[in-house]
Amino acid sequence: MARAFLIVMDSVGAGGAPDADRFFNGERPDSGANTLGHIAEECAAGRAETGRSGPLQMPNLDALGLGAAVRLASGAAMRGFDATPTGLWGAATEISKGKDTPSGHWELAGVPVPWDWHYFPETQPAFPESLMAEVARLAGTEGTLGNCHASGVPIIEAHCEEHLRTGWPICYTSADSVFQIAAHEETFGLDRLLNLCKDLAPTLHAMKVGRVIARPFVGKCGKFKRTANRKDFAIAPPSPTLCDWVQVAGRKVHAIGKIGDIFSMQGIDDVKKGTDAALFDHLMAAAEEAEDGSLTFANFVEFDTLFGHPRDVSGYAKALEWFDKRVGEFLPKLRPGDLAIFTADHGNDPTWTGTDHTRERVPVVGYGLGLKPVGQIAFTDVGASVAAHLGVPSQGPGRSFL
Repeated sequence: MARAFLIVMDSVGAGGAPDADRFFNGERPDSGANTLGHIAEECAAGRAETGRSGPLQMPNLDALGLGAAVRLASGAAMRGFDATPTGLWGAATEISKGKDTPSGHWELAGVPVPWDWHYFPETQPAFPESLMAEVARLAGTEGTLGNCHASGVPIIEAHCEEHLRTGWPICYTSADSVFQIAAHEETFGLDRLLNLCKDLAPTLHAMKVGRVIARPFVGKCGKFKRTANRKDFAIAPPSPTLCDWVQVAGRKVHAIGKIGDIFSMQGIDDVKKGTDAALFDHLMAAAEEAEDGSLTFANFVEFDTLFGHPRDVSGYAKALEWFDKRVGEFLPKLRPGDLAIFTADHGNDPTWTGTDHTRERVPVVGYGLGLKPVGQIAFTDVGASVAAHLGVPSQGPGRSFL
């Protein structure tokens, strides 16, 4: 019985979103953003030489059709990516009114977001007084820190000493529909932080804030490190997704990375977490061990968190090249009849203004069906196609391209 592997390269966009002019980084619209295209351009020009060197090299995914997918998505050439496709390839367009993680993943799994997300204003303070009082009450503290739009590392740097002295949680948001809480794993306590976020989540979800995110860190001020124990408490999908369709059909759904968090464990049998390096080891194990008829749904988040938001072109390029090398090890492990699809949930162009995601189409490249150009498709078509491959009824608006 066929198996499916749906692998999301978080933020690895391909440009060309038709509504990019409606989404912004600061005052600059996302029109023209192209995560893959611009990284390849910077590498070819010798402007991404930290920790790596030369043109961007992703031969395994390019052989399937990655370069062709980027050209289809944006109309822009992807320098150095000239392979004639041998796999499934196309480009997907999102309709949900957000360029965030839940919107992208849910829509890939067949369910567009039917509401407008709540975003906090770029003011200081950013949060209502009543919300901060609730955070302090649940945390058992006399107050909170932060209360603004910020990136994770700078705000921890700014409040680290006061956090360690008072125990007050550090609260911040971004251009996404999120409420984030940073706290020291040892002095504040990891379980305490996770429980705080879990208990606070229903309040934020009622406001249509997509995620409450626990952001633990360790170490001394000036030398702290955020850990892999991050946990997202996401609002539940509005209707059954691909994960539910597969599970209801009596099949197994294995999650790798933050998939379990994104789907609130709805339709998920088990989860493997860790760094992206560890996650790829879990993906390799799934290729060997996953049951016939199962779905393995993976998210590799470090493209986004470590390199996209900090606008680190060299780091992003190095991560892409590492990932492609692992893809070359993964594909031979698949069995006859398996389908592996590599795609993304949004963009995060590291050459762009600001620190936010960028509104982009995403590449869709696949292995297991031979050469199969699928053209311009919808995000929801990905979920419908995976369901069709597994012989599971699709309940969403997507159409199979198989």
